[in-house]
Amino acid sequence: MALMITDDCINCDVCEPECPNSAIAPGEEIYEIDALLCTECVGHYHEPQCQQVCPVDCIEKNPDCQESREELLAKYKIITA
Repeated sequence: MALMITDDCINCDVCEPECPNSAIAPGEEIYEIDALLCTECVGHYHEPQCQQVCPVDCIEKNPDCQESREELLAKYKIITA
């Protein structure tokens, strides 16, 4: 399952540089996560780094992008190939 940033985002800029897949970018109002690039840091780290640094805990699982750990790992392998 990819992650998403909720409307509680304060645009603090700490999540974007932490993403190893460059899946986080500024949106029109708040930062956004590209579900096609988000692997929840599977393949890189044990925990999503953006969630670890977010000061307002506004990064959640995206209910529209449900993926298993195996699917996330396969996506990681494609992205990093």
